[in-house]
Parts: sequence; structure tokens; C-alpha cells
Amino acid sequence: MAVSVSPARPLVHRSDRLFYGGMAALILAIVFLGFMRTFYMPSTFGRAAPDALRVVHGVAFTAWVVLFAVQTSLITAGRRDVHRKTGWLGAALAATMVVLGLMLAIDAARAGHAPLGLSPHSFLIIPVTDMLVFAPLVAAAVYFRRSPETHKRLMLVATLTLLGAPLARITGTPGAGGPLVFFGIPDLSILAGAIYDRLSRGRVHPAYKWAGAAVVVSQVGRLALATSAGWLSIAHAITGT
Repeated sequence: MAVSVSPARPLVHRSDRLFYGGMAALILAIVFLGFMRTFYMPSTFGRAAPDALRVVHGVAFTAWVVLFAVQTSLITAGRRDVHRKTGWLGAALAATMVVLGLMLAIDAARAGHAPLGLSPHSFLIIPVTDMLVFAPLVAAAVYFRRSPETHKRLMLVATLTLLGAPLARITGTPGAGGPLVFFGIPDLSILAGAIYDRLSRGRVHPAYKWAGAAVVVSQVGRLALATSAGWLSIAHAITGT
């Protein structure tokens, strides 16, 4: 007796390659455009070269988005074996990024850097929370590494949470557009993933639901707490200023 094979699954696989490959390309473009003035091409824009901490930080975060694109390409090419081996490099890199991200955030607050309208101590909650959201999302993705459907969605959401910094700089004026830009665009990208799921599979994967909800709650929370006495007390304590 002949067994019929539905073409639906191969079609989903092909569309997944387009969607996740497109998201990887979008992320790379945003990171480059956001940091081309201050990190990738500072001399072209008359900017001073970044200091050592910013160079190390920039290299690590660039390596992450490039690795994300490479890992996506490896899945497309059917090289899951290489993808798995390289994944442990990504886990180590993510841990390093969290440390570097917190160090740079504290250093910037001590130096008095903040977008117009916010004090450095108030603004510090934004990058600190970025790291506190990124870390558990990557950890969850590593935990669910044997469940590809969950793993790839968590990795995408984790990477999208890093886009606030380049988006806030993409016009050349730090913070231009406010939360509607540096929170809104990552949120819309997560929503795009949920819509893609609905169209391609008939339902939204739970990873998008709870990871997306965690990201939005963190955004609302940090905006609400940025100028609170409680947060300012914490910010002064961790910066020593």
C-alpha cells in the first residue's frame, strides 16, 4: 500500500529558511547602521576611536549577531552537526556579553552618558535590564536545544532584545524616536514571528507568547521604574556615584 506524503511540511521548512534568514539579515543591517558612526567607521564620521572596553564589547556583540546569522545558515544548509558544535561557542559568548554589557552600562553611567531628557542613573535601567532579559532567554534556548522549534524562537527573541542600542543610535542622535523606536521595532519583529507562525502553522508557538510577554513586561517595568527612588538608589549603589 502506498503511503502519501504531505507537501505541507517541506513548504514550511522552505518558508522558515526565508523568514529566519531574513530576520538574521535585518538584525545584521540594524546593528551595522546603528553603530557605524561610533564603532565600525568612526573616522569616516569624524568620531574618535572607541576605548578598549567599547572595542571588546563591540567585538563580542558583533560576533553574536554574525554567529546568529551563521547558525541560521547552517540549518538552511542542513548542517545541524556543525550548528550544534558551534552552539556551545554561542553559549560561552552570551555569558561573556552579559558581563561586558553590564560593565559598559555602569561605565557609561559613571561618565554621565544618557539620552536627552534622562539622567545617567535613570537611563542605566535600560541596558542593565537588557542583559537581565537576554541572559535567561539564551539560557532557556540552550536548555531547549533538543527542541528546534522552541530553540530557534527563543534565540531569535533573545537577539532581538539587543537591538535597542543600535536602534537608539541609528539616526546619529542617541535616543531619537524614544521607546517607540528602540522598544517598538524589536516588539514588532517578535510580533512578525508570531504572525508568521499563525500563517505557516495555524497557531503561534508558545515560545513567542511567553518570551514576547517577558520582553514587553520588562520594557514597561523599566520605563515605570527608571525615575523611582528605589531604582535610583540601586543605580547609585552599583555605580558608586
